[in-house]
Amino acid sequence: MIKQIKNNIRKAALILTMAACLPACVNKDEFFLLPDTEGIDAAIWDNEGSVQLHLNRVYDVVMPYFPLQVVPDRYGVHLASDESYFPDNDANARAALGLQGVLGVNDVRFTGNQYRGNPGDNKYWDIARCNDAITNIPKGTMAPDRQRILLGQYYALRAMTYFELVKVYGGVPLILEQQLENSVYMGGRKSAKECFAAIVSDLNNSMQMLEGFNSTDGRITKLIAACLKAKVLFYWASPQFNPTNDAKHPYQATRWTDALTANKEAYDLALAAGKRLMPNYLDIFRIEGTANTEAILIRTYSSTVVNRGNNAEVRNRPSSEGGSYNSLYTPTTKMIDAYPMRDGKPRGLSTAYTYDPVLFWQNRDPRFEATFAYNGSVYPLSGNTTRKQWTYNTAVNESNGNGVYVKRFTTPGLTSGAVAYNNGLGGSGMDWIDLRLAEVMLNYADCLNETGNIAGAKDLVRQIRVRAGVLAGDADYGLGLAGSTAELRTLILNERQIEFAFENKRNADLRRSRTMHLLTGNMSKLEIQLSATTDKGILEAATNGVMFRETINVNDRTTYNRYFRTVTVTNTTYLPYNIPEFHYFYTFHSDFVNFGANIATTIGWPGGTFDPLD
Repeated sequence: MIKQIKNNIRKAALILTMAACLPACVNKDEFFLLPDTEGIDAAIWDNEGSVQLHLNRVYDVVMPYFPLQVVPDRYGVHLASDESYFPDNDANARAALGLQGVLGVNDVRFTGNQYRGNPGDNKYWDIARCNDAITNIPKGTMAPDRQRILLGQYYALRAMTYFELVKVYGGVPLILEQQLENSVYMGGRKSAKECFAAIVSDLNNSMQMLEGFNSTDGRITKLIAACLKAKVLFYWASPQFNPTNDAKHPYQATRWTDALTANKEAYDLALAAGKRLMPNYLDIFRIEGTANTEAILIRTYSSTVVNRGNNAEVRNRPSSEGGSYNSLYTPTTKMIDAYPMRDGKPRGLSTAYTYDPVLFWQNRDPRFEATFAYNGSVYPLSGNTTRKQWTYNTAVNESNGNGVYVKRFTTPGLTSGAVAYNNGLGGSGMDWIDLRLAEVMLNYADCLNETGNIAGAKDLVRQIRVRAGVLAGDADYGLGLAGSTAELRTLILNERQIEFAFENKRNADLRRSRTMHLLTGNMSKLEIQLSATTDKGILEAATNGVMFRETINVNDRTTYNRYFRTVTVTNTTYLPYNIPEFHYFYTFHSDFVNFGANIATTIGWPGGTFDPLD
């Protein structure tokens, strides 16, 4: 027994050493090469504990992080949209945002600028880890059932990694086997069709292998694999990859029906597994574990386990409550305007609810109140359920210039002294939900709409609006305004914008729907300034410990105008949005093109010959 324990310890240490070696920097001409780990010790694949350690590391680098925690180099490319104002002063970030016209071939690096195995770095390291396990686990002596469950997770993680690459580049180098020592992949970029087929095959394998496997700690299950497959086929059918809606390739005319079948299966599996919309929209990122019936794919965090937390609370909290609010959470006026009125009708079309540009928060879709904190609004923090947030410029203890804050990702009961994430501990420990039932439903709704079932699509959107608290009104929660496939397509895209506000999905949705290039002009935001006759000292003068501003009624227009004025500020630091259509697929950085991997440049980019839609 002691000998066996020693052997297990040795094997576990060996796999840790191997995992530590993977992030090490490599030469630029070696980033498709992973030395054959069988040469280290093939016995590691016989020991489930060792393989679990290896798998844990793959989860660490593949699973999506809480937004803004780990981001790729030149991250503006992947976050730019009409959602965030993003007044960054860094010249490289501004260029990468694409606001200044055509990007250069080296302005986009979906992976990091160092070829290591850390999150946000070269994704082919992540793929190599999966290939390593997929090649070697079947050769080991673990029980077949245990091999099956481990392999099912590796297949899904590889599919996730390739999907992220394909969304950005179209066809990519497709490496599905372990690369032996002293070999370099020279196969070039494969067609998008071949890449999608490989991704779907991996997810089919995962679904089969994970049958009966359940997990509540963020591990991939059959349900997750099915939802990922449905999303992949949804993208394959969408305009980014299908701009002529199958007309160009009649033999692929089943894209939308294939996507519909997969999305129905995912939705049905989710319901069978007990997944339901959370009753309260605001609770989606405040309730964790099995009590969150909507969460499907999550990255788990902890405030008490060393190095398993995140800094999200600091980046979302106002400075008066221990935070350092990040400008990427400042909504644009386009984002604020996207919210319909209380009856689901857009601003200006509702006769029951009048839009007031001064009191812009009144009578809106309840998700507006759940998402944003505006000047004088109730924003519970540090256990104070009646606390108000003041966003006017020069407000004491607050950041200037942010007229509207995002509050969805903060924890009301967490005291300001516990907000900071230091030395791997602290913060809220809030889990990140990368895929939830509402997304499965809206993906499914899109597929129903595109295949002619408008009524079925509306039913799914209706459920989401009912959960949000939208009123039926005289137009079926606003859905009555969409009488055609095209009109409902636009409504669903807008629904996604507000339902997934600041969940890091807007950029991908604009690209998937081929509407990114339609963005024009400069991004603007709202600032709240003091009126010309208001003395800041009056507002902040305290009587019996209560500032005067706490006593005024901000929902009364006359009172509000007496003390404040709302100003639209345009970001003239950037040039206006000017995004060419060929930017729907970026090209690989010159490091990938020039260092022996035979990687062609994407059409549209200088010297481009590779068709990302081929």
